Amino acid sequence: MSDDDQRHHQGLQQDLRVLLARAGRRQVLRWMAGASLIPLLGCGDDDDPTDPSGCSRIPEETAGPYPADGSNGPNVLQQSGIVRSDIRASFGNTSTVAEGVPMTVTLTLVDTNNACAPLAGRAIYLWHCDNSGEYSLYGAGITNENYLRGVQETNSQGQVTFTSIFPACYSGRWPHIHFEVYPDLASATSSANKRATSQLALPQAACDEVYATSGYSESVANFQRVSLATDNVFSDGSSTQLATVTGNLTDGYVVTLVVGVAG
Repeated sequence: MSDDDQRHHQGLQQDLRVLLARAGRRQVLRWMAGASLIPLLGCGDDDDPTDPSGCSRIPEETAGPYPADGSNGPNVLQQSGIVRSDIRASFGNTSTVAEGVPMTVTLTLVDTNNACAPLAGRAIYLWHCDNSGEYSLYGAGITNENYLRGVQETNSQGQVTFTSIFPACYSGRWPHIHFEVYPDLASATSSANKRATSQLALPQAACDEVYATSGYSESVANFQRVSLATDNVFSDGSSTQLATVTGNLTDGYVVTLVVGVAG
């Protein structure tokens, strides 16, 4: 039997090894964010020597000045209605809907201490700015709004999906999305209980398309003045934080990222 025949009969495991060798574990994990094949990757060879598990752990990042998690001003986590998948509208005393290009965000939470196993039953709090670069509960004229913020529990595949709008690029920062990881929904009421904080970076191609549309006029100039290499969060490396984005302006964009944390 030839070498090619032997590799063929080794099946999916061999195919995954070839993929990993050619593209790298981090990129393959992004491609497979919505699939149940993640556990098949297992642990082993990886380009991150600081993590013995073989999974790439997402770096801890600042929550920024507008988290609304009780650490800096308001705490939206204690408001009834924060647990939701569609975060486009405010809830409670107002129902204002944030305008912008449609976007869904799917995060897949995996355990870097357990062979990339999906982490079910955790809670993820996600938030980002609107199409003018302002954050609800903080921005001028929107301190009474709480849109573009939400909490969800990860399912059996470790996944949560939020329906939102594409965020703007504001001065000094690469376009990004914030999130915090909590042990469970019951503890997702205060930043004091969080297990991890990080940020997701949006790729340039999608940003260029979105910022050319109406409603994002201020983002165009801001985006031209920033890069991943100069951003104060992503400049030290963004390989585990740069999301995969598919879709288009008509149908909306789909943002996916595998998030490795210590389970």
